[in-house]
Amino acid sequence: MNTPPPSPTRELLRIVHPWALLACILTYSLGAGIAKYLGIAIHWQAYLAGQAAMLTLLLSSYFLREYFDRSPLSDPIRKPGDPPRLTRLNLLQISATTLTIGAVLTVLLLAGHALTLSGFLVLGLSFFLTLADAVPPLRLARSGYGELVLAFFLANLTPVLAFLLQAGELHRLLALITFPLTFLTLASLLALRLPAYAADLREERLNMLTRLGWQRGMNLHNLLILGGYFLLGSAALAGLPWALTWPGLLGLPIGLFQIFLITSIGNGARPRWKLLTVVAASTFALTIYFLNLALWSG
Repeated sequence: MNTPPPSPTRELLRIVHPWALLACILTYSLGAGIAKYLGIAIHWQAYLAGQAAMLTLLLSSYFLREYFDRSPLSDPIRKPGDPPRLTRLNLLQISATTLTIGAVLTVLLLAGHALTLSGFLVLGLSFFLTLADAVPPLRLARSGYGELVLAFFLANLTPVLAFLLQAGELHRLLALITFPLTFLTLASLLALRLPAYAADLREERLNMLTRLGWQRGMNLHNLLILGGYFLLGSAALAGLPWALTWPGLLGLPIGLFQIFLITSIGNGARPRWKLLTVVAASTFALTIYFLNLALWSG
């Protein structure tokens, strides 16, 4: 019996990774929140244009990745009654459209003098990494480095651009907050990959977890969680105000529970994939949410 083709909505949601788009919105607001905490007035036009630019980069990367994942002969013949499906040409057209929108937004930011040289370099690096993640010959997403690229994009480049669009120059609070978040972001990405590990091996899909192996991947995951919160707590000694430190540490109990779930699976316990997925997303999202709350209300 043939499996019915997925609905257009389900196919679109699979391609665009809504959780990554939401993470981009959260980390972008973190960068602008640091600017507000430092007493800098928020320019909302620049804020929204920068946010839209980062989202279009992510969308371009995902549609291009899907385009190159499909064989030129993979577009099925549509039968009467079948729902419409995205063809390779559609994917390429959407990618070109999102890249064009991103270019227009960049020009608007430059014309409005919101984009300094530092901001332009960050945006340029973001553009390069998102393309390198999806487009040959690098295709980092299919070489085992895609999770590193996404963690760096979400936890570092996105909040840095948001801050630069408001402040114009870097500040040490950015490093004190975003560096620990890189560890937590990468840990969550590894945990979210684990349920599909067996299928990825069977279908020879190369990602960070299949490259490392499940045991080393689990150990790295646990170290990243502990390291991320240790760095966040230690940042108080380096000048991060305690009013910002303790809200970020509120996610630690969830992170420890995430380690418990991963360790239990490694010891042979019955996997609870749905619970692990919720906990992994919560560790990342709640840590950033509490930091945002402290920054925007401070």
